[in-house]
Amino acid sequence: MEIIGKVLQLGTLTEGNSPRGPWKKQELIIETLEQFPKKVCLTCWGDRVNDANSFFVGQTIKAQIRIESREFNGKWYTDVTAFRLDLDQPVAQQPVGQMQQPNQMQQQPLPPMPPANDEYFASDNGDDLPF
Repeated sequence: MEIIGKVLQLGTLTEGNSPRGPWKKQELIIETLEQFPKKVCLTCWGDRVNDANSFFVGQTIKAQIRIESREFNGKWYTDVTAFRLDLDQPVAQQPVGQMQQPNQMQQQPLPPMPPANDEYFASDNGDDLPF
C-alpha cells in the first residue's frame, strides 16, 4: 500500500537487543492530504530510521506501508510499518527534531467575508423555495 502525507513530527528512537541482534525503531507522524486529513503514525525499523530522520516538518512524503494487526490478551493492536520512504514534494521548512510549538506556527489570516445582502433574504414572495 502507499500513503502520502505531510510530516508533522518524529517520535523518540527506541533501541534494543534480541537473540537475532540489535534493533532500532522510530515513529514518524504524518497527516494525509485528503479532504478530511488523518494523522497516521508510521513505524520505521532498522535502516528506515535513517530515512525518517532525513525529512523536515512540512515536507510531503510518499511511504510504502504494510498494515498488520495482532491479538494479545484479548485486545487487538495495529501497526503501520513503512518499508520505503520517498520525498513527494520538496517543501523544506525545518528539521523534524525541532518541532515548532503551536503558538509559534505561522498562521494564514482568513480572507474577509463578503458583505451580507439583506435584500435577498428580506424578499418573500410567499413560497418556501430557496430560489
